[in-house]
Amino acid sequence: MVRLLHELCLPPIPWVHQETGQAATEQTYCDRLVQDMPFLTGLGRLSEQQVDRIILQLNRYYPQILSNKDAEKFRNPKVSLRVRLCDLLGHLQRSGERDCQEFYRALYIHAQPLHSCLPSRHALRPVAFLTCLGLAAGLALLIYCCPPDPKVLPGARRVLGFSPVIVDRHVSRFLLAFLTDDLVGL
Repeated sequence: MVRLLHELCLPPIPWVHQETGQAATEQTYCDRLVQDMPFLTGLGRLSEQQVDRIILQLNRYYPQILSNKDAEKFRNPKVSLRVRLCDLLGHLQRSGERDCQEFYRALYIHAQPLHSCLPSRHALRPVAFLTCLGLAAGLALLIYCCPPDPKVLPGARRVLGFSPVIVDRHVSRFLLAFLTDDLVGL
């Protein structure tokens, strides 16, 4: 089942803010819900049981988000699952940021494999990669450009020498290449 969900995941879709037309760096939960709505309402993404569990969680733990009347409406078996899910997501978008955030929390609890495949989550990954790459490049530049001060540099090189343990193995090779000659003399 988990493997099947990962095979059904769509490729990441770049997200552009509707008003400004520029790529967004930080999305609100309501923005993420707009972006994820076509994915979530796709055929076979969420089962009826998962949707019912999400609705019940929002109703029981947060009755201010979904009243009993709303929960009954969104759990009505006479209406198709896709229509009920579209209505629920629209209701949450109109309700506000906190309600959308609680939906994502419930989705994570009841459909974790699907939650990890959301297009809005894939859009955030390149930003994290670029941040790490910039940090690694900055550290390498710092090591390369530091003046040879015998009091400060050895201590800094020792600290930076252990940073590859935290950084990905591909980046660590480059940092170790810069440090290899200097660490031998310490």
